Amino acid sequence: MIESFAFLFTLLIILISLISASIRIVQEYERGVIFRLGRYVGIRGPGIFFLIPIIERMQKVDLRVITMEVPTQEAITRDNVTVKVNAVVYFRVIDPANAVIKVLDHIRATSQLAQTTLRSVLGQSDLDELLSHREEINKRLREIIDEGTEPWGVKVNLVEIRDVELPQSMQRAMAAQAEAERERRAKIINADGEYQAAAKLAEAARIIASQPVSLQLRYLQTLREIANDRSNIVVFPMSLDIFQQFFPQGPKENKIE
Repeated sequence: MIESFAFLFTLLIILISLISASIRIVQEYERGVIFRLGRYVGIRGPGIFFLIPIIERMQKVDLRVITMEVPTQEAITRDNVTVKVNAVVYFRVIDPANAVIKVLDHIRATSQLAQTTLRSVLGQSDLDELLSHREEINKRLREIIDEGTEPWGVKVNLVEIRDVELPQSMQRAMAAQAEAERERRAKIINADGEYQAAAKLAEAARIIASQPVSLQLRYLQTLREIANDRSNIVVFPMSLDIFQQFFPQGPKENKIE
């Protein structure tokens, strides 16, 4: 009786062990790649399912977007400037089977490809393009990396260059260039202001020449502006044109008979 009970208890333990070994649970953001005797048979999940113990094996693959930082890469641009650049790559697995079968470690492989591509693209770009057209470089990086990871079932969503480090000598040269550019714009603005002022003065001179009385009115206005302080003595020149208003035909000459 005791031997029968021990046998049943052992059989129950073995059955429970087999059932627990065959039950698998896969999260919503995961997929299970199933191998039967070493051969790929399909993808399962999410949820709960059963595997044949010893015969079937499962490997989980995360389908969420992975944010990977590309270490700082030192490269020489097309115009022979040494720069240090780091970037961030956003990618995810869209084909779990290829991510397991065709590459040993898809995250590490994507990282190495991103580093190589970043150095290559930097060598084909000018410094001005790297600083002012960064979106185009990001797009080029994403297309090249995505093309390389497509056979692995990995989709690259976005690549962003995060920081560009320049040598100190280049920073000083760029600062001097920017200062010279600001001085050039200031001189152009000043010259343009002088040109506009000269044009206005020429127009005012034409108007005054057509109406001589306006010159006298301008004299009186200037006198009022400089005579605000009563303690000052103002010496104001008078033009002979003022007296011509009173003697339009000029003084009469005395005739000597």
